Amino acid sequence: MDWLFFFEVSLAGLGFGALYALTAVAFVVIYKATRVINLAMGEMLMLGAYMFFGFAAALALPIWAALILALVGGALLGLILERLVIRPMLGESPISVFMVTIGLSSVFIGLVEIIWTAAPRSLPSFLPSDPIFIGDAFVAPKTFWSFVIAAVVIAVFLVLFRFWRGGVALRATASDQGAAYGMGINVPMVYSLAWGVAGLLAAGAGVLLGSIAGISSEMGFFGLTVLVVVIVGGLDSVLGALLAGLLIGWVESLAGVYLGGEYEHLVTFMILMVVLLLRPWGLFGTREIERL
Repeated sequence: MDWLFFFEVSLAGLGFGALYALTAVAFVVIYKATRVINLAMGEMLMLGAYMFFGFAAALALPIWAALILALVGGALLGLILERLVIRPMLGESPISVFMVTIGLSSVFIGLVEIIWTAAPRSLPSFLPSDPIFIGDAFVAPKTFWSFVIAAVVIAVFLVLFRFWRGGVALRATASDQGAAYGMGINVPMVYSLAWGVAGLLAAGAGVLLGSIAGISSEMGFFGLTVLVVVIVGGLDSVLGALLAGLLIGWVESLAGVYLGGEYEHLVTFMILMVVLLLRPWGLFGTREIERL
């Protein structure tokens, strides 16, 4: 076995897995705060990438300005969705909210195809292109820098989530909404914060993903794999999202190289089936006990 090649494939998988992890964290933030399973997360990621494309290519803004505007746009998208679509659904059955997010994903795809058509496009290059070697192993520069950026963003998020007042409010609301109300926490504001942060993270992940693989109206399929990641890791576990994202990215990379590209997602869903059979609440999720 060529261990150097195996190491290179593993590094590429972990690089892509970091994008899974970043998007999965956005997914978990929404679920922890609001108990909403957002099936439109992949399309929110797609819109972030297209906003960056529009600002950088169509309007010819500097890359840094286009990136900031795309991130702000992603955050605003999350805030608007929570206020206009999700908040009016409070008190409705979970399946109703679930179906609304599926409808949003279709709306976003149609919006992108109306504005930019369905043709795949390439994002303006903004990541360093110098060859990267870890020992003797070569890592694609875009994959390497995407991993580094995703890791830094996740680290900053975890620090804020732990120490920032808004992060404390998020954790308190996620633990017990009634107690959070009792402590004077503005729970509806926390809902908006969760969606805004998730929109920002998704937009950033979309820009990084688009820089590697290009953008198209089919980018939302990425969100389906992210859903697998959060179920495997645990719907309410940030740690699970991080570890499962890296695991799924690594396994998909190995399966694509050694078994063939058509087996990448097959192996992913096989992992999902095994986890659901053995630990339906995920590897690190909270096991909820219901009394009848």
